[in-house]
Amino acid sequence: MSGYKTKSIESLEQRIKDMDEGSLRQHILQNAKDFKTSWIELGRALYTVSRDKLYKEWGYSSLDAYTTKEIGIRKQTAMKLLRSYYFLEKEEPEYLKNDYADSTDTALVPSYESIDVLRQAKNKKDLDKSDYQQIKKEIFEKGKDAREVKKDLTALIRQRKELDPEEAHAAKRLSVLKRFLGGLKAVKRELETSKFGSSALIKDAESLIKKIEAEINL
Repeated sequence: MSGYKTKSIESLEQRIKDMDEGSLRQHILQNAKDFKTSWIELGRALYTVSRDKLYKEWGYSSLDAYTTKEIGIRKQTAMKLLRSYYFLEKEEPEYLKNDYADSTDTALVPSYESIDVLRQAKNKKDLDKSDYQQIKKEIFEKGKDAREVKKDLTALIRQRKELDPEEAHAAKRLSVLKRFLGGLKAVKRELETSKFGSSALIKDAESLIKKIEAEINL
């Protein structure tokens, strides 16, 4: 008994048949069909299309238009695929050369969502090299999905901040001041436009706004 195919899969299969056999365009459509298990190949191909602006040769004004209309991938998904692939190429080239190249089971390939979380971890100033390696191990060796890894990343960042109470206090103070400043500016604008406040009150509000801005910029 054959499995149920969604309309999007059937549409992709028809487009694959309509393209020139063996062409890059057909290859990308095939990758799009299977991208949940072979997203790296799709990411690699999309990176080439983006870098060389090949979508223009195919009649599309932008990469977004190409991925949305021809492949059926939303802009957000396409950007995650590109970021995740580029991250692996730049930060984890050995994985692409060895582990991924030698893998015979595409189900073991980390999802692009998990790699996107790893990319975010790499850019977190609160984390050090050992923290990054820990998260990387959870993804590549233990096969954790993006949701679990994101929880681990959030907990790790919170833990690191708790280890430095002075920095945590400073960050909290800045957050409170910014919220207060935003609210005060909104109230001042309302007083001015509605004429509910006297000129003296508005002047005092302006003075307080400047003091808070000075505190934030210290």
